Amino acid sequence: MGKEMMKLQPIPRVEKISKDDFVRNFVQPQKPVVIEKLIENWPAFKKWDLDYISKIAGEKTVPLYDDRPISSEFKFNEPHAEMKMADYINLLKSGPTNYRIFLYHLMKEVPELQKDFKFPDIGLRFIKQLPMLFFGGENSQVFMHYDIDYANILHCHFHGKKQCILFPPAESKHLYKVPHALISREDINFNDPDFDKFPALKNASGYITELSHGEALYMPEGYWHHMTYLSPGFSMSLRATPRTLTNFSKAVYNLVIMRNFDNYMRKLKGQKWIDYKNEQAIKRTHKKSNIIQ
Repeated sequence: MGKEMMKLQPIPRVEKISKDDFVRNFVQPQKPVVIEKLIENWPAFKKWDLDYISKIAGEKTVPLYDDRPISSEFKFNEPHAEMKMADYINLLKSGPTNYRIFLYHLMKEVPELQKDFKFPDIGLRFIKQLPMLFFGGENSQVFMHYDIDYANILHCHFHGKKQCILFPPAESKHLYKVPHALISREDINFNDPDFDKFPALKNASGYITELSHGEALYMPEGYWHHMTYLSPGFSMSLRATPRTLTNFSKAVYNLVIMRNFDNYMRKLKGQKWIDYKNEQAIKRTHKKSNIIQ
């Protein structure tokens, strides 16, 4: 019911695309697109699945995150648990789990994986030190957020299917953004939102798609994204620098000031700071949307 009521249009899809067309039609206007066969020539396209990762990186200890709400107990991006990669992949295969691997630099830990892909020549200035891997079990979700560095992201999916919901930065005013943070309220279920509790969501216009093995999603800088693993799988994000000085300045602010200020306030005020921010997310959003409750 909820998903049909949200204003979500399908993300455009192309099989292949030239650099000029990609830059002109998607990068310059900052519009998302799924490129279905961009990486079919990578060795990873044929090799990468959960069994291969378990074989090549099974002994690596990996940080795990679940869907518990952010609290003063944990610092920014602090993991909730650790496990051997082989044990984690067995967990993924055994059934639904909330545990995810988030922003893990497996390329650095397992350099052999770097032979399996290349940075595509499509007009983005990729940060070649930062290919990141993300893993999730069936039905696990990544809460609605945007990235701290305002990167342009090429999100390549492997093994199974993943649902992606995106919103442009201009829609932030409708998304119950938590102040001094990069997230919306974590109690919003974007797959079935409660419009009585969060009425401003009705005004948000976004995009939706399902990624299958080998497909690449371009997410422009500052885009909000919410991911649901429809089956166990993993993705790799290739990151490119912001195109504008404005967004580069926002990235520097987030990394240098906002993150440190938030960690300081969590240490100083504890859970009261988290609760205050969640209250302000509702108050500020409803004020901008002229919603009286």
